[in-house]
Formats: sequence, C-alpha cells, structure tokens
Amino acid sequence: MESDFLKINELISLRKKLHQFPELSGKEANTAKIILSFLEKYPPDELLSKVGKTGIIATYLGKEKGKTVLFRCELDALPIDEKNDFQHRSQIKGISHKCGHDGHMAILCGLAMQLHFQKPQKGKVVLLFQPAEENGLGAKKIVNDSQFKKIKPDFAFALHNLPGYSKNQIIIKNGTFTCAVNSIIVQLKGVTSHAGEPEKGINPALALAEITTQFLAFTQTDMTKENFCIVTPIYSSMGKKAYGVSAGEGEIHFTIRSNSNKQMQFIEKKLEKVALSIVEKYGLITTLKWAQSFQANENNLEAVTLIEKAALQKDFSIQKKEFPFTWGEDFGLFTQRFPGAMFGLGAGIETPALHHPDYDFPDEIIATGATIFYEISKQITNAY
Repeated sequence: MESDFLKINELISLRKKLHQFPELSGKEANTAKIILSFLEKYPPDELLSKVGKTGIIATYLGKEKGKTVLFRCELDALPIDEKNDFQHRSQIKGISHKCGHDGHMAILCGLAMQLHFQKPQKGKVVLLFQPAEENGLGAKKIVNDSQFKKIKPDFAFALHNLPGYSKNQIIIKNGTFTCAVNSIIVQLKGVTSHAGEPEKGINPALALAEITTQFLAFTQTDMTKENFCIVTPIYSSMGKKAYGVSAGEGEIHFTIRSNSNKQMQFIEKKLEKVALSIVEKYGLITTLKWAQSFQANENNLEAVTLIEKAALQKDFSIQKKEFPFTWGEDFGLFTQRFPGAMFGLGAGIETPALHHPDYDFPDEIIATGATIFYEISKQITNAY
C-alpha cells in the first residue's frame, strides 16, 4: 500500500533520533536542525527556516500553475519525564515526545521523500513543520509571519495519531473535529488584615468558592447538546502560610472546552460576566486573563471527502466519528482561515494514551500517514 519512494527504515531512524532529543514549545532549534539536515537529502524547490521563530516551510513545485495544498506537523515535545527504557528513550531530563510529534515529523518527511522523487503535476505542495503546538502559540506565530502570508494555501491538512484505535485506521469527521479550548485566569486582590480581625480586611476566599461553584454550573457533558461545555478547575492559591494573617489576594485557573468556536465565544463572555459580578459583590479588584487558546478544528466537507477518497484508494480502514474529540489542537487556526481538515491515524488499541509517561509513537503507522498525505496531494495537484 505504501509508495515505492518511501524509505521506511530511514524514517524510523529519524523518528527515534527526534524522540531522543525533544524540545519544549518555542525552543525547537535543534529539532529544526535535524529536519533541515534530513531535507538536504530530498531538497524542496523552496525552503524557508525560522518561520514563527523555529518553523520550517518546504515547498515542492509542479510544472504548471495550480492549487496550493499545505500539510502540517508539529515540532515540540512535552514537559513529561519518560518512563520507557528502550534504546531511543529521551536523553533530555523532564522532556519527552508524549504526543507523537516525533512520528508526525517523520510522516511529513516521508511526504517530502515522495515529492522529491515524483513532483506534483501542477501547483504547489507545502510542508509546514510548526513550532509550539502544545501551548497554542505556534499556529499564531506562523500565520502572522510575513514568510507564511505569501503562501495562501487553497487547502490545509494535518493528522494526529490516536491511541485506542486500530493501527493504520483513518478517523474522519466533517465539521468540528477537535474542541475549542481556552483557559481563564482570575486574579483577585483584596486587603490583608490580622487573622484575629478579618473584618478589617477583604479576604478572597468566599469569592473564590463562589466563582468555582458558578463556573462549574456551566458544565454540560452531553455532546448532543448545543451548550456542550466542560469546565475544569486547574489551579488555585490564596494568601500565604502565615496563620496570623487573613489573606488579601488569591488566584484561580480553569480550562474551558466547547464543541464550536461560536459557542466558546459565548461561554467566554458569560464567565467573564459572572466573575466580574462576584468580584464586585465582595469588594475585590480583579484581573482576568485568557491563556493557551485553541480554536476548534472546523473540518471542511470537501477536504474531508478528499481524505476519505485517499483512504479508500489505498484500501485503509475508515471510521467516521460522530462527536468531536475533547482535546485542543491549534491547527484549528488554519481551518479557520483555509478550507482544510484534520484526521486521525489509529495508533493501536493497546498503545498508552497521549501525554502518558510510557507512551511511544508506533513506527508501523509512519508509512500510512505519509501515503495518505501523498495521495491527497496527488488528488489536488492532478485534478485542479
């Protein structure tokens, strides 16, 4: 099923090297060097580096003018200590590829291999190696980079490996593929006082409790409902460990998940209104901040159809998902701007879950990812 141009052993070696030397979001300089070194063997027609700080854009040109199709992977790893003891385990303490971005990079490099040996007939195929997906900042840096703004893709695609699904299965969904995710930080400032005279100060404890209660009331876990929303308390703090002092400041963080960008905007406004009302009630001063924002991946129907057609052409198993995944993925910023889609690639029923310390990307699915990407690129560059 895989292309004659795929050198799988070379891609597996690349994946394991990337796994050994992971880097956190926005600090992927060495990872970018490894990718650039690989691309020297399969040189694109155009190559841009340091896009959005550490990103890479490799473009393979057709003989004639036509559509531009973009394929994206991620460069960054996670601040997780790896438990595995295999030979290619992470050499960087406290950092490891526990989301499979090492495998996603290998897949995109497999696409580069195929495009080097067999160029598109028409148009352009653009390979984007994107930094900082895990903190939601990478896509923003890319789309705001002047180098990227010149590309203007007609279609954009990405995949994500999915433990819990059969290896090499293709998981597709029209509309929302991954949820919109945003995190709110509520900082409260009152007045510190003696613990024996709390009435002379303003302690944020009741406000923190009321904010938590009212925020959690927005939770609606039924995906069939329009107001689907998951509110998760993440972190809180108040005062200091000084037992003679009534606290005069506090802070609480929540992560919010919704099944559409529109619904997320509605929830954000409601939560801000609730927080401000409670703060006013208790005479506190507040600062509200939003952090690590991920737009929902709103898959385009035509793009999903192209993925399905490619999977059928290569005789891969397909599963159509009814509801969105609840995790966030900043590829949603691309699908907000360009017709495109993200799809899932089964990583194995028994494979440990994403972000678990013992997870490792299964090399058996690299060929499938690269083959699907290449088939999609051929459909677009040959047909339009």
